[in-house]
Amino acid sequence: MIHLRMMRHRLLRYMGITLGCMIASCSINLFLVPAHLLTGGVTGIAIIFYYLAAWPIGVQTFVYNIPLLFAAYKTMGRQYTIDVIIGTVIFSVCLDLTTFLNAYAPINDLMLAAIFGGVFNGVGYGIVFRMNGSTGGFDIVGAIVKKFYSFQMGGVIFAFNCLVMCVAGFLFGVAPAMFTLICMYVNAQVTDKVIAGFNKRKAVLIISDRAQPIAEAIITVVGRGVTFLHGQGAFTRKERNVVFVVVNLTQVAKIKLITDTIDTHAFMIIMSANEVMGRGFSQPGVEIEKMLKEHRK
Repeated sequence: MIHLRMMRHRLLRYMGITLGCMIASCSINLFLVPAHLLTGGVTGIAIIFYYLAAWPIGVQTFVYNIPLLFAAYKTMGRQYTIDVIIGTVIFSVCLDLTTFLNAYAPINDLMLAAIFGGVFNGVGYGIVFRMNGSTGGFDIVGAIVKKFYSFQMGGVIFAFNCLVMCVAGFLFGVAPAMFTLICMYVNAQVTDKVIAGFNKRKAVLIISDRAQPIAEAIITVVGRGVTFLHGQGAFTRKERNVVFVVVNLTQVAKIKLITDTIDTHAFMIIMSANEVMGRGFSQPGVEIEKMLKEHRK
């Protein structure tokens, strides 16, 4: 049973990676290529040569990744390389399969093409990364540099992308390069949103002398589990329980009302929690927990 569920999890993961690659590929061929814009990474280099010599973008992307994949195998290990190879192959195939979309560009405005291209690119890449996948390219370079030189991957990838933009500006003019930077910025923002999750939660800390009644009210009225954290005042040396609870954004108002009603002097801290895993929030966490229990048996 455990192996069957692991296989199902792996299948769903690869389906998610394929979906993300298809969305990103459609975005590139539908918005960016018709507008003569670029994207970041190795794909951006492939698009440059597509504009200059009409070489297939997908084939180029795969070929340019071969030396990077070899370097990844030597430095990052077999499992990492296998995952990157799968993502690279899927993405390269999707890029060439969706080339026909070049003829169906829905918009002619460069700004709109950059924005919408960045949005859908970000959605696609975000799904791939959320599935713990990779499409290769500068991600490999960033991972290798981070391992040996302790540089942040984001900074390394951004530096290489800047070099690509400089080449693009020299070949095609400053305007396309600037619109491409807008696209890349939107892409990065949307990718982060998809990875972190759009449905943000709030983590609430409540410091009160009436922690027990507040906790009971939250459990009864809001229907959320509550955890007591041990706290001690640095000045008063008084020990007390700190109420900790994670809720949906729409439940914050109820928490405030309950706390203010029970203890008007309570001290409350509300923090953003981009992603929460566990019972009541994320079903995959429950599934993995069940699988581990069965595995122990």
